[in-house]
Amino acid sequence: MLRVSMDKQALRERVWRELEARGVATFPKPVRGRIPNFVGSGAAATLLRSLPTYAQVQTIFVNPDAAQLAVRELALRDGKRLIMATPKLREGFILLDPAEIKDARGAASIRGAFKHGKKTSVHGMKVDLIVEGSVVVDRKGGRIGKGGGFGDLEFAILRETGAITDATPIATTVHPLQIVDEVPMGEHDVPVDFIVTPDHIIETARAHPKPRGVIWELLPSDVFKRMPILAELRRKS
Repeated sequence: MLRVSMDKQALRERVWRELEARGVATFPKPVRGRIPNFVGSGAAATLLRSLPTYAQVQTIFVNPDAAQLAVRELALRDGKRLIMATPKLREGFILLDPAEIKDARGAASIRGAFKHGKKTSVHGMKVDLIVEGSVVVDRKGGRIGKGGGFGDLEFAILRETGAITDATPIATTVHPLQIVDEVPMGEHDVPVDFIVTPDHIIETARAHPKPRGVIWELLPSDVFKRMPILAELRRKS
């Protein structure tokens, strides 16, 4: 596991450096330690809408990072219910109902989501599409985030509560420089089905299984204090 972690961090560092060096990293900067925002993120969000399943989607789960701001805005404009994770899952999830929102751009930001949305439990919900933020991906479906594990935990909670199934599609929007030959994957890592760049949709080989829920034994002992949503879920499981 240590070797896998070291390999992942080396890939993250390489991609962060490359995005900065090529001048395609954008606000917020520096991108190191973040899901990197990139030139063309809006175009990638627009192209995401051409996924075959997008038109039928009613509820989309999207990460709260700047790189997927346009994804969240367009989802609201398209009349999709939007679920966002709060930063570091400290306050669980937020639900945004497009029928109640006039300013989709403002509501799609983290601050706007707290203002225009409402905190929600995902128990009893059905999420039709997940859009993940990524630092590095590969064409087999391998994906790694910025290293905090929050994207993986968000997926695990949705799976644990029945909001998603193994068949729920997972997409990510990235710059082409974020695509590498191979990403090392662990048992808790969430793969992606679609990689969307500003110009192309790549359907991955789906070479990795999706986690079936929270792997409790991998969590640090203090996580339940930092994320009350996990403590609640643990009590119900």
